[in-house]
Amino acid sequence: MDLEGGIHRNTIKKDSWMTVLTLAYQSLGVVYGDLSTSPLYVYKSVFAEANEKITTNEEIFGVLSFVFWTITLIPLIKYVFIVLKADDNGEGGIFALYSKLCRNSRVGWFLPNSQVADEKISTYKKDSITCQPSFNAMVKATLEKHKVLQIVLLILALVGTSMAICDGVLSPAVSVYSAISGLELAISKHHHRYIEHPLACFILVCLFALQHYGTHRVGFLFTPVVITWLLCISGVGLYNIFYWNPQVYKALSPHYMYIFLKKSQRGRWMSLGGILLCIRGSEAMFADLGHFSRLSIKIAFTSFLYPSLVLAYMGQAAYLSKHHGKPIGFYVSVPDSIRWPVIVIAVLAAIVGSQAIITGTFSIIKQCHALNCFPRVKIVHTSSKIGGQVYIPEVNWTLMVLCLAVTIGFRDTAAMVNASGLAVITVMLITTILMSLVMVLCWYQSVFFAICFILFFGTIEALYFVASLVRFLNGAWVSLALASVFFVIMYTWHYGSLMKYESDFHNKVPLDWLLGHGPSLDFVRVKGIGLVHTELVSGIPAVFSHFVTNVPAFHQTLVFLCIKSVHVPYVLPEERFLVGRIGAKEFRIYRCIVRYGYRDIHKDNIEFEKQLVCSIAEFIHSGREEQAVGVGVLHHDDNRMTLVGISSAHTEGIRIWEDEEEEPLRVPSPVEIRELQSSIKKRELQPSVVQRKKRVTFLLPESPRIMDRDTQEELSELMEAREAGMSFILGDSNVRAKRGSNWIKKLLINHGYDFLSRNSRRATNGLSIPSATTLEVRMVCHV
Repeated sequence: MDLEGGIHRNTIKKDSWMTVLTLAYQSLGVVYGDLSTSPLYVYKSVFAEANEKITTNEEIFGVLSFVFWTITLIPLIKYVFIVLKADDNGEGGIFALYSKLCRNSRVGWFLPNSQVADEKISTYKKDSITCQPSFNAMVKATLEKHKVLQIVLLILALVGTSMAICDGVLSPAVSVYSAISGLELAISKHHHRYIEHPLACFILVCLFALQHYGTHRVGFLFTPVVITWLLCISGVGLYNIFYWNPQVYKALSPHYMYIFLKKSQRGRWMSLGGILLCIRGSEAMFADLGHFSRLSIKIAFTSFLYPSLVLAYMGQAAYLSKHHGKPIGFYVSVPDSIRWPVIVIAVLAAIVGSQAIITGTFSIIKQCHALNCFPRVKIVHTSSKIGGQVYIPEVNWTLMVLCLAVTIGFRDTAAMVNASGLAVITVMLITTILMSLVMVLCWYQSVFFAICFILFFGTIEALYFVASLVRFLNGAWVSLALASVFFVIMYTWHYGSLMKYESDFHNKVPLDWLLGHGPSLDFVRVKGIGLVHTELVSGIPAVFSHFVTNVPAFHQTLVFLCIKSVHVPYVLPEERFLVGRIGAKEFRIYRCIVRYGYRDIHKDNIEFEKQLVCSIAEFIHSGREEQAVGVGVLHHDDNRMTLVGISSAHTEGIRIWEDEEEEPLRVPSPVEIRELQSSIKKRELQPSVVQRKKRVTFLLPESPRIMDRDTQEELSELMEAREAGMSFILGDSNVRAKRGSNWIKKLLINHGYDFLSRNSRRATNGLSIPSATTLEVRMVCHV
C-alpha cells in the first residue's frame, strides 16, 4: 500500500527582541522557581552532617567556592551554552535527547513500527552533515547492530525519567518545608513544632488540589513573585556583604575548595551532597525549553538569575563568617526588621517553584505515555494555547499522597534534601551521557570533544553522585526506592506492549485472506463507518478475522485505524493522516495511520471524527487521474523568475514536477498556492516558490465537474456512512507468557503487565477516539 505524507517546508521565523524579552520575563516564573529557592537550605544542609559549629572562615569560604563554581560550570556552562543546543525541534528533556538519538540512528527499540514515511514529516529533522567521520559512523553502526546497547540506552532514559518523576515528589516537600522553617525564628520553639508540620501539609494539599485549574490561570502571578524573591535575596546578600565582610569575594578562588577537601573528614565529604542542591532545578531550563526559546532562557539566567544567586550565597557566607558558633540557615542572615516579609515571599516562591516541578512532571509522564512507556492515564489539557500545560488526575493525587508521606515521615529538612539531591544529580549525570552520544551521532563532532565533555562534566557530577550515595541511610534511599517503583512500572508496561505488538505482527492475516472472498465479499455489510483499532501499519489484524469468523458482518465503510507516536514533538495537521486502500475499490476498506508527536494534543471525539472522514474523502478525491495543463520555462534575472507559456485558467490543486526527475518535488502549502496563483496572473514567480528550477511542469487534477462516476459514488457512500454513524471495534489481547518462558518473563507479563492493563485507562479514553458505540473483541495471545 502506497502511503504518502505531505511534505511542507518548515518555516523558521526569527522572534523579535520584544518577543524574546517577554519570553525571558515569563521564564523567570516558570523555569527558575525551583532554582531560585535553593539558598533557603544549601548552607544548612551542608553543615548538618558535621553536627558541629563553624569554627573557621576557611570552612565557610570553601563551601562558597564550591557553590560558586558549581553554579558556574553546571547550569551556566553546561546547560545554557551547550545542552540547550541539543533541543528536539524546540523541545528539551531526557526524552527529547533520546528521541533525537532515535531519529538520527536506528536505536528506537521502543517504537518498532517506525516507517520511512514518518521521516518526511516537516518537524522530523535530522542533523545533516555532508561528511561523517569514520569513527562516528563506526559508533553509530555498533549501536544499531547490538540490541543490548539499545536496551541499555532505553534503560538510561527510563532511569533518568524515573528520577525526574521522583524529584516531582520530593521538590514540593523540600521547598515548602524549607520556606516555612523561618517560623522557628519568628515564634517560640514550643509553638513552632505544633505549627510547622500541619502548615506544610496544608500548603501541599492546597497546591495539589489547585492543579486541575491549570498553570495558565494562576501563572500570571509566578514571574512577579520570583522576581520579587530574587530582588529580595540579592538585596539581603549585598547588605550582608558590605555590612559584615566585604572581603568575602576572595572565597570565589578555587583554592578554598582544595583547602576545604584537604581538611575534611568524612562529615565534610558527605557535605558535598548538600552543595549540589544549589543547582536543583537546573534541568528545568532544558526540560521547559518547548515553552520558551533558547535565547530567552539564556538572557533570563545570565542577566538576572545568576547574579542574584551569587549575591545571595556570598551574603550568607559574609554573615556566617562573623557569627561562628551560631545557628546556620538562610533566615538567620536576614535582618529582624524584614524577616516576616521575607518569610511570606519565600513561601510564595516555594509554591511557585513547586508548581513548576509538578507541571513539569505531568509533561514528562505525557511524553512517556505517548511513546508507550507509561500505562494509559487520563490527560487533560488545561490550556487551549499552550499544549504543554496538562493535568493528569491519577498522577496528581499519587504525587500528593507520596509528597505528604515524605513530609510527615521525615519531619526533617536534611533528610528530604538528601533524597532530592540524589534524584537531581542522577538526572544530570544521565543527561551528560546522552549529550555525549548526541555530539557523536547527531552533530558528528569529534569523538575527542565528546570524551572531553563527558570526562569534565561527568567527573564533577560523579563526585556529587558518590557524595549523595554516602547519605544513603540518611534519606537518600527514598529516591532509589521511589525511582525503582516508577522504573519497574514504565519498563514493565513498555516490555509488555512490545511483546504484544510483536505477537500481533507475527499473527496478522495476509491480504490474500480478504481477497479470497472475491469482489463482493461474502459478508453482510451494515450501514455506517466501522473503525477497527490496530497497532499494525500493514496487514489485517488477527482480531478482525476472529471477529468476522464468528460474526460474518461489518460496516459498509471499514477503516483499519492505527494511531502511533513518532520521534518528533509535534506533527502538523496536514501531515497527521496517512490514508490508503486495502483491496479493490469496491471493498470500501481503507487503512488510516494517524501520527502524533509526543507533545501533541489529541483532539476530542467530534474533531477527530471530522478530520478522519475529511482525510479519507481527500484521498478518494485525489485518487483520480491528473492531467497536465502547461509546461513553463523559468528565466531568472535579478532574483525574478518569469513564467513563459503557461495558462492561468486553472490554478487550484496545482502540483509541481521537475522534468529531469519525473516525480513530484513537493505539494505546495495553501499559502504557496495563493502566491502561485498571483504569480501566474502577474506572469512572474518568486524564487521561494519553485526554487529557481530551469524547467517545470504544472499538473493539476481534473475538474470536479468531470469527476468520474466511480469516484462520485465512492464519495457519496462515504458521506452516507458518516450520516449513519461511526462505531469503534476495539481489539484487545490478554497477553500471557508461553510455556517454558523464564520466571522473569512470566513475572513481567502474567503479573506485572496484566495488573497494569486491568488498572489503566481503556484504549479509547487514552486515544480520544470517537466511541459512540464500542465493540470490544478480546483474544488470548502467548508471547
